[in-house]
Amino acid sequence: MKNFLYRVGFLSAIFFLILSATAAAAPAPDDSQIDRIVAVVNNDVITYGELQDRIHLVLSQLDKQGIERPPQDVLEKQVLERLISDRLQVQLAAQTGLRVDDGTLDKTLERIADQNKLTLAEFRDALTKEGLDFRKFREDIRNEIILARLRDREVDGRITVTDAEIDDLLTSQAARGEIRDEFDLSHILIRTPEESAPEDLQKLRAKAEEALKHLQQGEDFTQVSARFSDAPNALEGGALGWKNDSQIPKLFIDALAKLQPGQVTDIIRSPNGFHILKLNNRRGGASPMIVPQTAARHILIKPSEIVTDDDARRRLLDLKERIENGGDFAELARQYSEDDGSAAKGGELGWVNPGDTVPEFEKAMAALQPGQVSEPVRTPFGWHLIQVTGRRDQDMSKEAVRLKARQEIRARKSDEAFQDWLRELRDRAYVEYRLEDKY
Repeated sequence: MKNFLYRVGFLSAIFFLILSATAAAAPAPDDSQIDRIVAVVNNDVITYGELQDRIHLVLSQLDKQGIERPPQDVLEKQVLERLISDRLQVQLAAQTGLRVDDGTLDKTLERIADQNKLTLAEFRDALTKEGLDFRKFREDIRNEIILARLRDREVDGRITVTDAEIDDLLTSQAARGEIRDEFDLSHILIRTPEESAPEDLQKLRAKAEEALKHLQQGEDFTQVSARFSDAPNALEGGALGWKNDSQIPKLFIDALAKLQPGQVTDIIRSPNGFHILKLNNRRGGASPMIVPQTAARHILIKPSEIVTDDDARRRLLDLKERIENGGDFAELARQYSEDDGSAAKGGELGWVNPGDTVPEFEKAMAALQPGQVSEPVRTPFGWHLIQVTGRRDQDMSKEAVRLKARQEIRARKSDEAFQDWLRELRDRAYVEYRLEDKY
């Protein structure tokens, strides 16, 4: 599949901001404190007002999920760490020329509004009613896009998974004769800095033991996570989602083997800290996968400095009329389509799986009957005419097994590489904390 067929991956991060905005507003920060500097990050600063804005969003999310709010000092430190990490990444993006233009940003906001079944104007009004400044929200979304692109460039784009690695993983699974278990996990991490003094390690161990004690007394895991954990997702309850044994360390697997759903592990020591895991659920990993597929082809016209949006749409309307009057879709695609990957093949995209295409393309394709040609469809990549040539249900079990193995290996490599990269970025930076300063 060509690049234009893939979904925009960062929208899930953006929806967190949208969902957070639906809860009641937190008290406004003291005006006299708003411009107070709480951290210096290289040549930039984070203000008390910025910290409180982010805390407002986090508290909204905690309240929405029914998670008890952690103490204010704990919350401030955790949120400040996130802001510092984000600021360092934004700085690197700016230094290396990574930008998001207003046109791309506007189209993203329109897609977010559409996902919420609102026009952009209605979406702006909804945010305003919830006490959020739309201009600031807009810039937050720009930064979300930048951070996603930066991670792709610096980390994900450099990760490779070879067929040999996939074969090795599948062979080892087959040799064990296993139907692979998957674990729905939540996680608490008490981080231990490198070269920690013995007395510091003892204090951190005591903190982990206190967290475990609360869990053993029946306190909700999400609340304990929000209060004690140093993991990036601590304030969301520490949820890791479904993982299998290729995605988590062996010492975690050994601890989980003894658990029933709902139970928590003892404290697990690793090089980066003390861990407590909760097994939310367990399931078998092997199952047939019947996938509804669509055979489709398209003609793409890309707007440019010379070709306006209206021009591109009119060209496709003319081509649609020619097709309806007996013109050959494949021949016209070869002549006029600007998709380098499919034009020479008459616009053929092959058999397309659900989720392979961007939402606008998939929605239009799903509405077509075999043989039917769509109206011009706008996506982030230009204007398309789409024709569905067939539909089928396909057993993708073998392909899915290899794809799943590839994704597991890539996810493990990506997470490890991203954490290492963030640590290196932080080590190279100048960070000065001023949160405790009152004036």
